[in-house]
Amino acid sequence: MLKKLVLTLFTLLVAFGIRAQEVDKTQPYQMMTTVAEQAFQRLKAEQERIHQDPEYLKVIVEQELMPYVNEKYASLKLLGPNLKGAKREDVMRFIVAFRAYLVTSYAQVLTQYSDQVIEFAPEPKLDPNKSITSIKVDIIDAPRPNIKLEFKLRRDKNTGEWQAFDMIAEGISLLSSKQSEWNTKLRQDGIVAVADELEQLAKQPIRFEKKSDE
Repeated sequence: MLKKLVLTLFTLLVAFGIRAQEVDKTQPYQMMTTVAEQAFQRLKAEQERIHQDPEYLKVIVEQELMPYVNEKYASLKLLGPNLKGAKREDVMRFIVAFRAYLVTSYAQVLTQYSDQVIEFAPEPKLDPNKSITSIKVDIIDAPRPNIKLEFKLRRDKNTGEWQAFDMIAEGISLLSSKQSEWNTKLRQDGIVAVADELEQLAKQPIRFEKKSDE
């Protein structure tokens, strides 16, 4: 169940992609609603090409998703206490490897796309003194029950632009889940060892798999 939920979360985040120059990233709510609509249109339009060449999904992810993901901030939060005493070059390698891992993960999840519908909660009021905000949405994927999600976004203090760094569903933070999954290996084997593992995962080919309602 958790695996399916995570995949659904990734699918929704991918739906928030659109070319950066076409979206005002200083308005997080408008950004997410606009990119959701336009990205779904692209996915629908390119299904034939995607099925012919699943690796093309990585291109879509690079173009449509990654400008809206703050992989650096997410990576540093994942590393947490493991940053203490770490070499700068090791941390940078981890960030690059984590980004590549995200691209492949998101591309694989996009193979599960099947016209899901998104409903946004009312626009939250932004606090000008805070750099973190949340946007809540529902995924309508009948006949399965709706899934309630909360996206965490962070504002860059220099540019004023927002990017997503975490997703929460029913109290489950994806960042926290990944931190728990990798923390022991980070502590015992080090940042480079985990970066190596992420690099290998990022090289996995994209394949369509039989869908399951379980």
